[in-house]
Amino acid sequence: MEEIISLKDIDYSYYGKIPALRNINLSINKGEMFSIIGLNGSGKSTLLNIINALIYPDSGEVLYHGNTITEKSMRDEVGMLLRRNMGYIFQNADIQLFCPTVFDELLFAPLQLNIPVDVAQERAEKTLSYLGISYLRERSVNMLSGGEKKKVAIGSVLTMNPDVLLVDEPLSSLDPKTQTFFIELLVELNHAGKTIIFTTHNLDLIEHLQPRVAVISDEHTITKIGSASEILENQEFLISVNLVHEHIHKHGKEEHRHFHSHYIFHKH
Repeated sequence: MEEIISLKDIDYSYYGKIPALRNINLSINKGEMFSIIGLNGSGKSTLLNIINALIYPDSGEVLYHGNTITEKSMRDEVGMLLRRNMGYIFQNADIQLFCPTVFDELLFAPLQLNIPVDVAQERAEKTLSYLGISYLRERSVNMLSGGEKKKVAIGSVLTMNPDVLLVDEPLSSLDPKTQTFFIELLVELNHAGKTIIFTTHNLDLIEHLQPRVAVISDEHTITKIGSASEILENQEFLISVNLVHEHIHKHGKEEHRHFHSHYIFHKH
């Protein structure tokens, strides 16, 4: 397998005093589905921000295709390589939508990458059709529903045609129909060769997508990396990192242990 992203001994603190990540070591291979799971506040989004060079670690090294990512290197061809090939879908679509119309949103990224206008327009039209949102073409992004905004946010990244997709909490605030659409889209993109890296605390999503998984504890460090089945079948470990909680109760003389996640993942 070809390693495309590597993080070595990463530490990061907000304002130099609020720990967000501690001693993070991680490698991600080309074309894989990879998930970072943990509770809210554990550092999942911060880790995506570091991978995408939106922020830089206090210490440690980030590599993309063997190139060290620093504030300085992002100003040269290394930065262009990363920006052309890595797309980020934020948890809150409003953060990344700012153009007058939906079509303008889909044009923005490829034009910033100096892709010819006619090519960018063709990509935007095809992406509108692919996502089933052609009817929104001239709509203001301020007039969209939450699910529609999410689809436009996805489209604004897909028109770049990136090799790597970073997705922060993909199912957050979406209705069941849009959740299903998004899950199927991630699977389809991964099967097409895209590297998918997403954060979540939804264990149902892990069970469904079966990615390789890194677990971040509330101490902001990676405590385990393994397959989805290795993580989900280790109930005691999930309890230790507060991703599930245990209830013990009796039915007559029999004692039963119930494990519940903070979503709808249940096992008896």
